[in-house]
Amino acid sequence: MANVKIKPLADRVVVQAAQAEEKTAGGIIIPDTAKEKPQRGKVVAVGNGKKDEPMTVKVGDEILYGKYAGTEVQIDGKEFLIMRESDIFAIV
Repeated sequence: MANVKIKPLADRVVVQAAQAEEKTAGGIIIPDTAKEKPQRGKVVAVGNGKKDEPMTVKVGDEILYGKYAGTEVQIDGKEFLIMRESDIFAIV
């Protein structure tokens, strides 16, 4: 798990996206231009939540999120997503 030096505010979480699939089930290698954006990741930092809504997810949770959820950021040379907890569909 990544050790990030960032503290999200309110109901936001920082997610490290899972790697995109390199091959199909049949063994065909997928080029970078055709890879789908992953919709699964690991929570690496969690905000404090809103006043009346405590956070449901915690650091280390594997999650599923929307295809276009979050904002991509680079921290210490690594790519992460910052999104609201409401953009998360499920804990896996």
